[in-house]
Amino acid sequence: MPSGQTHAESPRRGGLLPLRVGTRGSPLALWQTRHFLSIVSVLCPVLRAVGAFEEHVIAVAGDRILDRRLADIGGKGLFAKEIHEALLDRRIDFAVHSLKDLETEMPPGIVLACTLRREDARDAIILGPGCGAPDPADPYGCLAAGAVIGTASVRRQSQILHARPDLRCAMIRGNVQTRLGRVRGGEFAASLLALAGLKRLGLEAEAAVVIDPEAMVPAAGQGIVGITVRESDEELRELLSAIEDRTAAAVSRAERALLGALDGSCRTPIGGHARLLPDGHLHLTGLVARPDGSFLLKRAVTGAAADAVRLGAELGDSLRADSPADLFA
Repeated sequence: MPSGQTHAESPRRGGLLPLRVGTRGSPLALWQTRHFLSIVSVLCPVLRAVGAFEEHVIAVAGDRILDRRLADIGGKGLFAKEIHEALLDRRIDFAVHSLKDLETEMPPGIVLACTLRREDARDAIILGPGCGAPDPADPYGCLAAGAVIGTASVRRQSQILHARPDLRCAMIRGNVQTRLGRVRGGEFAASLLALAGLKRLGLEAEAAVVIDPEAMVPAAGQGIVGITVRESDEELRELLSAIEDRTAAAVSRAERALLGALDGSCRTPIGGHARLLPDGHLHLTGLVARPDGSFLLKRAVTGAAADAVRLGAELGDSLRADSPADLFA
């Protein structure tokens, strides 16, 4: 706590301010954290006080190691491991994450307390110099034969190679700004990024083509911010339940149940995208593939939003049953 700062009563019984929030240090992670804190402050006026929150930037392995794919260094849980250790050690009170970076199963003692309203879940193509004019009806048509696409996502790689086997994919890691710079510099002909991150950073204009989610199935949880807390912290869980976005909660339950049923690693291309239909039903699309695009299976299911978990699990079981066993080895 900064020198001279005094404690104040928080909404937690017997709790003290400031509340400590853990986050990664990328520009996008900090934007998401501050957006979350603004929502909490509106809900709970006492938290509008100066010094009500402390941001704690926590270095995570997924951000430190940029020369290898996540699958080779332990999976996407490396974006949350150190943050959840800080939660369990009581160095922070809650943590803000991109939901797609969270493990399907939380570590013991940690729970996903709420999800915020989803931003646009679609993927976008970023074009470098020398590409043709983009055409939304043919998103990959602007890419020359044999063009090198920068991506660290086997999900994106498998889908683009399935559509265009002539293309080549090479690894690109780092934050949004770093990836944009490498494409602008001509290191790659193009790259793919989540439109949600571009919009949140005011970089939506960088998206040359936005791809329909049925053509490029997004990652489960893409565009959703999730908040984790200690399971035992009932006061914070109650506070956070009040800002839960019901639509985000329903679609994320379906998508994460799909992931859980498939039980794939970061080496297994998996996509999952749910949306609520005008009649209130939930439509879920799921995908599994080989990284080289030589196999791709995509299916969809529709049912009651209240059955989101069941729908996700059943679709995942169906995809797994009809896919080569070695995809999940």
